[in-house]
Amino acid sequence: MDFQLLHTESSSSARAGLITTDHGQIETPIFMPVGTQGAVKAVHMRELADDIKAQIILGNTYHLYLRPGIDILRQAGGLHRFNGWKRPILTDSGGFQVFSLAKIRKLSEEGCEFASHIDGSRHLFTPEKVIDIERSIGADIIMQLDECPPGTSDYKYARKSLTLTEHWLKRCMDRFRETQPLYGYSQTLFPIVQGCVYRDLREESAKYAANFEAEGYAIGGLAVGEPAEMMYEMIEVVNDILPTDRPRYLMGVGTPWNLLEAIERGVDMFDCVMPTRNGRNAQLFTSQGIINLRNKKWEDDFSLLDPTGTSFVDTAYSKAYVHHLFKAREILALQIASIHNLAFYLHLVGEARKHILDNTFTHWKHQMIDQLQQRL
Repeated sequence: MDFQLLHTESSSSARAGLITTDHGQIETPIFMPVGTQGAVKAVHMRELADDIKAQIILGNTYHLYLRPGIDILRQAGGLHRFNGWKRPILTDSGGFQVFSLAKIRKLSEEGCEFASHIDGSRHLFTPEKVIDIERSIGADIIMQLDECPPGTSDYKYARKSLTLTEHWLKRCMDRFRETQPLYGYSQTLFPIVQGCVYRDLREESAKYAANFEAEGYAIGGLAVGEPAEMMYEMIEVVNDILPTDRPRYLMGVGTPWNLLEAIERGVDMFDCVMPTRNGRNAQLFTSQGIINLRNKKWEDDFSLLDPTGTSFVDTAYSKAYVHHLFKAREILALQIASIHNLAFYLHLVGEARKHILDNTFTHWKHQMIDQLQQRL
């Protein structure tokens, strides 16, 4: 993987860059749709590429390991061939899912033992096994095994958790460097910076991760219950330490305004289930604010889904029509809303990139933040 830092805005840390992988290029800042089980919910690959204009999507190690299983993925030739996505893919290590979904889990220096949320079967994720699984999945960018403590964790727990994550990082890196990709193209491993909301732990973690001289870095353990201002503060702490010539990936974040605030602080990559999850529940993000299409007020509103007159799905779809689809419980409603929200997120980071290159990002961002948060 190669990263070119093309421009940093003069009045902030907002950056525009270009990531090059064997499956194509990624213009940053970028939002990555979440395809947890090898599919972005309710969205075809063609729509991801053509309508949403996604440049990279995510898969999840925990879910893909449990179903369809690594043997199937290896027989298919990796996730790209299995799901037909020809552009870059990133895989999370599955650590967050182990801690949030597993019925029973036990952490140790060795790894994490857990019971599947599907059938209760017992499994052990060690750092080495996770790297082997991610080699089999075949994503272009893969993550280390880490523990993601809640944002409300006390210092003692956060300290213990970080120590474990750092030990696992060393083992993940060792395993990654002694193995090879399986499908004829390169992979890269991002360390994950943890430390909860404690400045000294975040600084330690960022310095420790930077010592591995990786091709990129992830910031984990944020947007998990801590106040938003604390999240922004931790991003600043970490990005002051991480190398400026490598991409920074903020994991699992977030709202459109979260993205803009983090971009201003030097983040390059984002993912979140919010666009699709909220969309399936009739909440649409637009350039003028948030709308709930189940509300009766949209019943006879025949304007386009985005109040500016721009539709991110199709000019034929009005608020009244999609309101009707949700009320009638038509599956098409979930698809339209999911595509709209994802396309809006990609449009938003694309506009951010243009403004960074023009040195107008900070001014534009301050105008956008209030609009994006309005409830229409």
